Amino acid sequence: MLPQKLGEILTKQGLIRPDQLQQALQESNRTKHKLGTSIISLGFLKDNQILRALEKQFSVPGVDVSQFEIDKSVLSFVGREFCEKHSVIPISKAGMTLVVAFSDPGNLQTRDDLRFITKHKIQPVVSTDHSIGLAIEKYYGALSQSQIDITKSSQEEEVENIQTTVDVEDVNSSDEPIVKFVNGVLVEAIRRKASDIHFEPYEKKFRVRFRIDGNLMEAASPPISSGPAISARIKIMSKMDIAEKRRPQDGRLKIRLSKVKKEMDFRVNTVPTMWGEKVVMRLLDQSSLQLDMTKLGFEEDDLRLFKEKIAMPQGMILITGPTGSGKTVTIYSALSELNKMDVNISTAEDPIEFNLEGINQVQMNKDIDLNFAEALRAFLRQDPDIIMVGEIRDLETAEISFKAASTGHLVVSTLHTNDAPSTVVRLTEMGIAPYLITSTINLVVAQRLVGRVCESCKEPVNVPESTLINLGVAKAEIPKYKLFKGAGCNNCNGTGIRGRLAIFELMPMTEKIKELVLNNASAAELRNACRELGLKTLRRSALLKLARGQTTIEEVLNASVRDDGQ
Repeated sequence: MLPQKLGEILTKQGLIRPDQLQQALQESNRTKHKLGTSIISLGFLKDNQILRALEKQFSVPGVDVSQFEIDKSVLSFVGREFCEKHSVIPISKAGMTLVVAFSDPGNLQTRDDLRFITKHKIQPVVSTDHSIGLAIEKYYGALSQSQIDITKSSQEEEVENIQTTVDVEDVNSSDEPIVKFVNGVLVEAIRRKASDIHFEPYEKKFRVRFRIDGNLMEAASPPISSGPAISARIKIMSKMDIAEKRRPQDGRLKIRLSKVKKEMDFRVNTVPTMWGEKVVMRLLDQSSLQLDMTKLGFEEDDLRLFKEKIAMPQGMILITGPTGSGKTVTIYSALSELNKMDVNISTAEDPIEFNLEGINQVQMNKDIDLNFAEALRAFLRQDPDIIMVGEIRDLETAEISFKAASTGHLVVSTLHTNDAPSTVVRLTEMGIAPYLITSTINLVVAQRLVGRVCESCKEPVNVPESTLINLGVAKAEIPKYKLFKGAGCNNCNGTGIRGRLAIFELMPMTEKIKELVLNNASAAELRNACRELGLKTLRRSALLKLARGQTTIEEVLNASVRDDGQ
């Protein structure tokens, strides 16, 4: 008796309508994906619903391998290429029996091939194509050498269309596989919307990692011997000195993918480590730069306050937070809002991350002693209306910034502090007089980034009331909280998080706060005053996004501290 078809099972169970099945079949024919994958991608069903139907179709146990802890010792029995080609992955071993997850356990030829390759008896279980793909990425690495090998025609076609600022003739023909590898990594990073690429040499391994939505994940592990050639190739592309391996270097490159008509800038830095040069590349995607302030993540009242303060003709706006908290995007969006024909805006940046039309951007250069302080002095002789200082790092820069802000200019800058109240304490510790702080600063904005729940695989979750109360949620507000979490899918690389949102803490220089600053109040005292004034803390901002189902409890905990400082 032939097994039932998946579509029949799903329609008989009432899980999918005939018209949805027809749409999924058309999508499957178009993409050449399995029917279950198409049903999931169209959002008709969840992965676990497809898995239950596959169990019934093939009469074998089902395993969600994306959530299963695979015995890593069994991975050596089957290569990644075979797993990808046949949508299988070994998951455990007992004696001479190898348990293998199949998306199609009915494929007897694949079973025979596995029995021959592994010299083991094969015990099949069923899993979805989607889950197997996630498990392969997780356990074999998301971008292996074989994936971007020059023999792979589909990858080669994409890489051949890549155009860089250098000619491939700059590299010896014997290094061509390295060229293909580097190009492939850059293309894959763009496809997966990574923010950074790390090329890391170690004693017994060379690995490539991507930072995606704030998290680092391994992407490739090429042969350790290829490390020097990879770093040399990147340095050539970035117009850096390939002979200099003892000192850190900075460079920049731009590539164009003609197939998808996309350009991407990369900021490149190298540092010498014990086992070779580590290279980090920051992807600067001009097309994804969010200059619309309404889409940054501000609550409505906070956005009104922010717009009101940046519209003031003089004073200082400080954006604070750790590296990678989105400060640059917030500043660029503010400058974009202020960028009018009758306004002269100058920026001192290190480095310039994005080009903004109509704004005079100056790159700092330590080799000629062009630092923030020198640039500020020059700006004051350039008839400025608005000045942006990339970062207040020292007393000299701070003093000139405050002088400019108190003499008819609007100054926007950043500072590395944990929250808004701590910024005032940091400035006084640097040597800025309290009276200057109170008379000059218009607004301090602290910010962080939290992961956004993936829309493709989000599902509701229930948590105990005590968990929300411990987060700082009032008991009366608990019914308003609609919590969601991503189950993990191809769109979010199995993490459940797709993209990030900013949370903000705004501290205007009110009369109450001015009084405390002049009396040398501590950060804790300023924080208490902000709460009494009804100002949102970082934790409160994060909880509002949690209540709307935009982020998760884990992201709230990672990005903020409790309002009472605990």
